[in-house]
Amino acid sequence: MSTLASILTGAKPGPRRMLVYGTAGIGKSTFATCAPSPIVLQTEDGLNEIDTHKFPVATSFDEVMSNLGALYQEDHGYRTVVIDSLDWLERLIWAKVCAIRQVASIEDIGYGKGYTFSLTHWRDVLDGLTALRDRKGMTVILIAHAKIERFENPETESYDRYVPRLHKTAAALVAEWCDEVLFAGYRVFTKATDEGFNQKRVQGLGSGERVLKTSERPAHLAKNRLNLPDELPLAWSEFAKFLPGAPAAAVAPAPVTTTPTTH
Repeated sequence: MSTLASILTGAKPGPRRMLVYGTAGIGKSTFATCAPSPIVLQTEDGLNEIDTHKFPVATSFDEVMSNLGALYQEDHGYRTVVIDSLDWLERLIWAKVCAIRQVASIEDIGYGKGYTFSLTHWRDVLDGLTALRDRKGMTVILIAHAKIERFENPETESYDRYVPRLHKTAAALVAEWCDEVLFAGYRVFTKATDEGFNQKRVQGLGSGERVLKTSERPAHLAKNRLNLPDELPLAWSEFAKFLPGAPAAAVAPAPVTTTPTTH
């Protein structure tokens, strides 16, 4: 029986649950492995150049769940669990569904039901990650590649935007579960050149600066619960400044002014 004494008050932030997605090779894995004491669950072979602790590349969904179980059941000092990447994990989930349903392809399950069946296994993964966060105090970082998808906005004409490279039902489930969904991209600006006869040529320009987009915009899916700036440099050290409990930014002392003496 509930009583008023059971009401909770005050903010009690836990370790972050985040999805970082972006174009290939931009530095998503480097960002994730700079988090405190990371362990990576590999579903693709892409970490050979990064010196970090990692499980062997999983070749089945059951291996992924076994890795999560080992982190939950055994004693260790890891503080961050990384899955790299979700789009390859999705392939393992589809293979699991196909094996159970005895079909060759997820598309062989009519009316899109294969993708609905896949959500059960996605929830198993998220439940395992929740247990690591709640019982082991681990931060969760999920990595995914990006794709461009047509967005049907009921308030405007449709337009293209970046989203995680997952089936839309899985992407929605994961995005809802996460505290932060961050898009890793390059800072780009455009330059229009008048070529006469009412014709303009638009060029995309940029310095190669890599940034995290933290808020929803027409060009990309994103969200955060930390009141982050709209953009951050793509570096864990920059993101960590906004984590609960992070040291406050140093405030520069006010300049000392002196009144000149007159003689």
